[in-house]
Amino acid sequence: MVTCDSSPITAESVKPTLCRVVIYLQKEMSGDTCLTTTLCPAAGPKPKTCSFKGGSLGNKYVRLNVGGSLYYTTVQVLTRQDTMLKAMFSGRMEVLTDKEGWILIDRCGKHFGTILNYLRDDTIALPKHRQEIKELMAEAKYYLIQGLVDMCQAALQDKKDLYEPVCSIPIITSPKEEERLIESSMKPVVKLLYNRSNNKYSYTSNSDDNLLKNIELFDKLSLRFNGRVLFIKDVIGDEICCWSFYGQGRKLAEVCCTSIVYATEKKQTKVEFPEARIYEETLNVLLYETPRVPDNSLLEATSRSRSQASHSEDDEGFELRDRVRRIHVKRYSTYDDRQLGH
Repeated sequence: MVTCDSSPITAESVKPTLCRVVIYLQKEMSGDTCLTTTLCPAAGPKPKTCSFKGGSLGNKYVRLNVGGSLYYTTVQVLTRQDTMLKAMFSGRMEVLTDKEGWILIDRCGKHFGTILNYLRDDTIALPKHRQEIKELMAEAKYYLIQGLVDMCQAALQDKKDLYEPVCSIPIITSPKEEERLIESSMKPVVKLLYNRSNNKYSYTSNSDDNLLKNIELFDKLSLRFNGRVLFIKDVIGDEICCWSFYGQGRKLAEVCCTSIVYATEKKQTKVEFPEARIYEETLNVLLYETPRVPDNSLLEATSRSRSQASHSEDDEGFELRDRVRRIHVKRYSTYDDRQLGH
């Protein structure tokens, strides 16, 4: 039925700018009516306003254009749960259609198929990647689908627990970064410096194995004392393999694992694996699991005792906590590289 005000309909009286086309879609088995009102544009195609009342379309398919992605579904599916989609297709909100009758929804259509599947079955298989789950959760929040939001949040939490690292080992890239890490740490610090390429001599036969043993021990200690000690790696230092131990922001001890040995007509670099000494110093730094308050007695107990005969008067005022115990592996000299006759 086409009406234009109350005057008789003539060719001259029908003006597109004032014309309204009222279409009554009546379901055969129901008295409910879906009213679609289309405003005829004056010039050029414009989106049409459409209001659905009472879900009268039932199982009839509607066409949706979600951000350029096209979907077919029914009003029954769209109104199953109390969501924004139900408000759109139950008459509480107006929807827009294009000139071909597709209902327009200004959202990304990437995950809208998953949204429809959830509305149909109340459950879905979530994406595997965290980023896609976050995208789906954002769409679920927009459409006010709380059940799907809860599913996404639970999945993200499970993935976070699954991929949460047992312990994190920072690798320092500059002396300033190392200084900041040690000063800001509220825990004791153990640092392993290893730089195999920083050597001008050839290595002895067991050096590579011992270097790997030092690295493996570092990994084992970092797992064993995770949460109690901050373990850091240094791959840019001057030494080849060296352990450093810190407590309350101060360096307490150092275990150097390299030495120079003399072979026939050449020098070689030897890497040692002083496992017992490294364990001992690691246990010593555990004594510093206290607030950052200087403890002179503790520093004195874990530092090398001063020899009164070897210190001058100037050394007497030197504080114990400022001294570092440097422990070097015993150096072996198997051959004398001096020329004969000297």
